Amino acid sequence: MAQDELRDAWAVLDAAERVDGLHLLPREDGEEFFIALAGDDQAAILAAMRRGERRSWLRLLEPDDVADVIQAAAPEDRADLLALLDGPTHKEVEALLAYEEDDAGGLMNTRYARLRPNMTADEAISYLRRQARTQLETIYYAYVLDPEQRLLGVVSFRDLFAAGPTQRVSEIMEKDVVSADPGLDQEALSRLFAEHDLTVMPIVDGDGLMRGIVTVDDIVDVVQEEATEDAQKFGGMEALEVPYLQSPRREMLRKRGVWLTVLLFGGMLTTSVLGFFQDQIARAQVLTLFIPLIISSGGNAGSQASTLIIRAMALGEVRAADWWRVLRREVGIGLALGAGLGVLGLIRVVIWGASGSYGAHYAWIGVTVGASLIGVVMFGTLAGAMLPFVLRKLGADPASASAPFVATLVDVTGLVIYFALATWLLGGSLL
Repeated sequence: MAQDELRDAWAVLDAAERVDGLHLLPREDGEEFFIALAGDDQAAILAAMRRGERRSWLRLLEPDDVADVIQAAAPEDRADLLALLDGPTHKEVEALLAYEEDDAGGLMNTRYARLRPNMTADEAISYLRRQARTQLETIYYAYVLDPEQRLLGVVSFRDLFAAGPTQRVSEIMEKDVVSADPGLDQEALSRLFAEHDLTVMPIVDGDGLMRGIVTVDDIVDVVQEEATEDAQKFGGMEALEVPYLQSPRREMLRKRGVWLTVLLFGGMLTTSVLGFFQDQIARAQVLTLFIPLIISSGGNAGSQASTLIIRAMALGEVRAADWWRVLRREVGIGLALGAGLGVLGLIRVVIWGASGSYGAHYAWIGVTVGASLIGVVMFGTLAGAMLPFVLRKLGADPASASAPFVATLVDVTGLVIYFALATWLLGGSLL
């Protein structure tokens, strides 16, 4: 069996079958395949293996990956997995498990290249050559530490080779180092990587002590995870913890059903609003023809605005303090969009009304539809833009301002705006 064949079949195999698939691969290919798996899959495979076999597979992984596997494993299996590690790795993994899984400390690797500032370039190169045999995470950068393990600077292998043989590391190193605190959230950490175009970042605690490094391959996983989570939330559901095909049906029902129930109650409000205006509807049934046009336009405008703001927040382009700037900007945009759609709505009603489709008062109906579009699109735009700020202020994830939620909110308010304007503009004539 080849790796590609196993990868294609992976989603439909249970844990025991996946173990059998690994055994069918040549040992080197199997190890490569196992190392590339997500922590959840690695934990499931190790749980399905014989106890005596787990040790060799678990020891293939770097300490940060082992920590991910242990966090993904069932609570009753974690102690057994830790016991399979050698002494130094056991200590490294326990240190990593002290941090939250989604923090910089939970992503970092404690194996990195270290140098002393008084080394010469030749001594440093020779030392790094020996260190490279000890499964370092990366050898492209070495970190210069004092005896207390405080970070003094960073030096690249290229700089060491370019330096004179007797030149001191302290003279070569870059002292202005971008670093992160172990408690920094992984999403903020990924933005820091992007802002400074980094491939590796040191993790330094509040006392200036070097704790480890995070590499760009970990950040790629973070970006994918965060994007998937935001997309699922924006679709109107709780984010899944595991891949779709591995998610239990009961969990899927709970995560999707909760938000659908909330949206159902929102729909009930829409029904109540229609009931409140049933007298107007009975007297002028032609008004019901334009309800889908008006509320869908408002919902679409709100979904657009919330998508833009949520993404801008995720990329760090918009901060919580920017709400006033966003509000002023969206007022103008919402008014312009509403006016454009309102004019189109008015033209559409007048053209069809001229043929007798909407009765004698078709011109005023057109004005009502046009004015309603301006108001509803304006409200939808502002609601979609401001809701993420409100959620962030309350400590919730802005991505929870999902398109279905915004659309439901605009549906209710849009009906109120439409029938209130209809009562005002058409009172004494059609109503």
